[in-house]
Amino acid sequence: MGALSHLRVLDLSRVLAGPWAGQILADLGAEVIKVERPGNGDDTRAWGPPFLKDAYGESTGEAAYYLSANRNKQSVTIDFTKPQGQQLVRALAAKSDILIENFKVGGLEAYGLDYASLKALNPDLIYCSITGFGQTGPYAKRAGYDFMVQGLLGGLMSLTGRPEGEEGAGPVKVGVALTDILTGLYSTVAILAALAHRQHDGGGQHIDMALLDVQVACLANQAMNYLTTGVAPQRLGNAHPNIVPYQDFPTADGDFILTVGNDSQFRKFAEVAGRPEWADDPRFATNTLRVANRSVLVPLLRQATVFKTTTEWVTQLEAVGVPCGPINDLAQVFADPQVQARGLAMQLPHALAGLVPQVASPIRLSETPVEYRNAPPLLGEHTRQVLKQVLGLHADAVEALRQSGAVAI
Repeated sequence: MGALSHLRVLDLSRVLAGPWAGQILADLGAEVIKVERPGNGDDTRAWGPPFLKDAYGESTGEAAYYLSANRNKQSVTIDFTKPQGQQLVRALAAKSDILIENFKVGGLEAYGLDYASLKALNPDLIYCSITGFGQTGPYAKRAGYDFMVQGLLGGLMSLTGRPEGEEGAGPVKVGVALTDILTGLYSTVAILAALAHRQHDGGGQHIDMALLDVQVACLANQAMNYLTTGVAPQRLGNAHPNIVPYQDFPTADGDFILTVGNDSQFRKFAEVAGRPEWADDPRFATNTLRVANRSVLVPLLRQATVFKTTTEWVTQLEAVGVPCGPINDLAQVFADPQVQARGLAMQLPHALAGLVPQVASPIRLSETPVEYRNAPPLLGEHTRQVLKQVLGLHADAVEALRQSGAVAI
């Protein structure tokens, strides 16, 4: 039994942040019912190619994007623009512990599915709203996507990319929708905190999560670099604003990452590089000095690192405890023996493809391990099952709902 197997989650969210939170809760054992629009479903079902292929190499129409965030859920297709559909969602909310939604501010109020309306039905409901900019403030009504928040207000793109003056200079977004992922993680933490409060003090609550808030919070040391100095940090490519050397360097056959976290490690690196005098050089002896003299030291390091291969550097530096590593593509990542030993790539049975690949959860619990119960569901795959088992509807009532268009089966 999973740690959250006693909980039911009603997931009204689409795309990534909300579904990511829902998948985490589902992996931990919660029953997650994903409510989708008849006909189309979650937007990401169409975000391809690539699409999952069956055993004959034919496309199943299940987008890889959708498959990344919807494992262990049940899909129910309900049209809650119709009164019968609204009543079904309210009935499910009355029997749920948690609701996750990412509609625009006020978007569910017209259907009687907002927090105030559902709290009246279920005072213990934990209702998590995820928006671009939050429930308050001048931007509250705006739609918000990860890329937009990375660039417009979150500040992340001002820190990511090659610095001015270098070839290819300019802001660059992170290669995955990191703001969405982090918002999903923070939403999960908030939901678990609300559950702890409910257990001890009783009652549910409304959670107001915003991509903007999460992105600003996750600027971490860079935010503090600005707040303590009043100077906005600039793009440094792969370099670190507070540590040197801490970036990529060329080798005889490619590149590698060198992450020197303290002066002792720098001394060890200098010895392996055949330049032990660097460790006592008054320009480089401490990290503070190395940061101040970055423009002098980094070119010297680049001149030295090209005389050994990536494998030679990694082998020799790991032997003396200096953190470093190659720059792997995803094929190399999933072929890596450590990744394989940790079981990070896995497969689940799938109704159309036979098997669907998945990336395993990183959560490892000794007593209540993550459960992989079922693959990301087909659109509406569990509609009939949920209406019968959760709401107790008889077959004729379900058929009447289907005929009315309130549900699709």
